Amino acid sequence: MASITLGGNPIHTNGELPAVGSKATDFNMVKTDLGTATLADFAGSKVVLNIFPSIDTGTCAASVRKFNEKASALANTKVLCISRDLPFAQKRFCGAEGLENVINLSDFKDGGFGKNYGLEITDGPLAGLHSRVVIVLDENGTILHTEQVKEIADEPNYEAALAVL
Repeated sequence: MASITLGGNPIHTNGELPAVGSKATDFNMVKTDLGTATLADFAGSKVVLNIFPSIDTGTCAASVRKFNEKASALANTKVLCISRDLPFAQKRFCGAEGLENVINLSDFKDGGFGKNYGLEITDGPLAGLHSRVVIVLDENGTILHTEQVKEIADEPNYEAALAVL
C-alpha cells in the first residue's frame, strides 16, 4: 500500500506500482466509442499511461493538455489518458479542448486496471478513483518509468517521463 496525500492529508492506495523492468499487466478498458481496448492494441508502440482521478479537475485536465502537446512530437508513441470517468465525459473534454494526440480510456466498469496496477485510492474522499500516476512502456510492454505523484493535486514530472522515450 502506497501513502500519498490529498490537500496534505494522508490517503492510501491498494498496492505499489509495478516495478521498472517488469512487463506491464494486460487490461480491458472502454474507449470513447464504447469499444474495448487492451494493452495488446498498442504493441509495437511506446506507451505513456497518464493516469488520474477525474478529467473534470484542474490538475487532471492540465496533464491531458500537456501530454497532448508533447505527444505530437514523439515518434511511435501513444499517450493513454486513463481514469474512472465515463467515456462520454472524456470525449466531451477532449472535443471541447481540441485534443487529438491522446487516447482516452475509462476504467469505470470494475476498476480492474487501478486494482491490478496498485493505484486505486482506498480511503478518503477520492476512494475508488485512481491516484495520479505516470507509467512509461517500451514497444514490448516493458515498464521504463513510473511515478506516483505524492500530492494528488500536483502535476507529474513530464520531463522525467518523456526522457526515457
